[in-house]
Amino acid sequence: MCPIRHSPRKIAPYVSEEVAWAVKYHQALRYFADEAAGFKYPDAYNQFFGPDYKPPEYICRAHQEARGHQWYMTSRLVTIYDIYAFQENWAVDPEEFTDIIGRQFRQPKEGLGFDDSPSAHMWRTMIWPNNFL
Repeated sequence: MCPIRHSPRKIAPYVSEEVAWAVKYHQALRYFADEAAGFKYPDAYNQFFGPDYKPPEYICRAHQEARGHQWYMTSRLVTIYDIYAFQENWAVDPEEFTDIIGRQFRQPKEGLGFDDSPSAHMWRTMIWPNNFL
């Protein structure tokens, strides 16, 4: 297991450590089917990437790490139900989070998104906004 710079609890103080961990790893799990859990590889991914697509190595590593973790199923459930978790017409003012973001996100020596921190997946999303989960 790769060492984590910050505890998931510190990054997401309003949810349990298990939920923070599950959200961190759900991105990697989306690229891998788990028929036993009721998650098949998304048809849209075959359309977007082609049937022979292999995710980047950091996603493969995160998937392997998650598969062996005690909270794997919690993260898998996020991949199954995450599209239903958002309320329509909900307006959020990003200014409310300025202090939290400033305290928690710093430039790691590995570069944003590649340090295996609990927030790495969010940085990769900002770096490559057109990449799919």
